[in-house]
This record gives sequence, structure tokens and C-alpha cells, in this order.
Amino acid sequence: MTVKYTPDHEWVRLEGDLAIVGITTYAAEQLGDVVYVELPALGKSFAKGADMAVVESAKAASDVYAPVSGEVVAVNEAIVGNPQLVNDGPEGEGWFVKLKLKDPSECDGLMDAAAYRTHIGG
Repeated sequence: MTVKYTPDHEWVRLEGDLAIVGITTYAAEQLGDVVYVELPALGKSFAKGADMAVVESAKAASDVYAPVSGEVVAVNEAIVGNPQLVNDGPEGEGWFVKLKLKDPSECDGLMDAAAYRTHIGG
């Protein structure tokens, strides 16, 4: 199972032709307590880099960008009803969407964990 990261603090976990997407632990920590999540509709397609979802905390609202192009085949309704899940497990139970990959080669330009740690100054 491969996990890649974007400069905008999204992670993507590849499982076959599916990409599970969420925000990184670093992003969740920067946001503070998440109070609202807006997810896209099933069947909606996004180009890589497009605004895909919104996450709001007491401090700020942030867009979540599609790390790869694809079609939404699942959304995590649990985080809509309980946004705290994003803080509790941003890279686990706090995932946002599952995308059916349009072009798997887009993943090649994303960062691995070591590069992302360097990116955030870790």
C-alpha cells in the first residue's frame, strides 16, 4: 500500500485503481479542532489540483484539493456527522473520499513520506 503526499497537505493511499484521500496529520494539527467538513457528491469527477472538499476549524476554513484526477466513488459520511474524526485520525478513519483513478501516472509526481517530512520542516 503506497501513500503519497501533496505540497498542500493532502495524502493519497493507492489501493489498486482507487485513491483514498485525506488531509495529513500536520494539516489537521495546523487547523486545530475541525468543526465542519463538506464532501463532494458521488460520481463527481475532479482534475488533479481542483477544489474537492472543504474543512473548517475554529481557526480557519481550507479547501482540500484532488491530489490526482478521478471520479468520487465513496465519501466518508462519518466525518460529516463527527468532524472530530479528522483530528483523531487524519490519515486513517478521518479519510475524505475514494477516487477511481483516471491516470495512475499522476501519482508519480507526489511526495513520499520522507520528502513530505522535509517539506514541512520535520
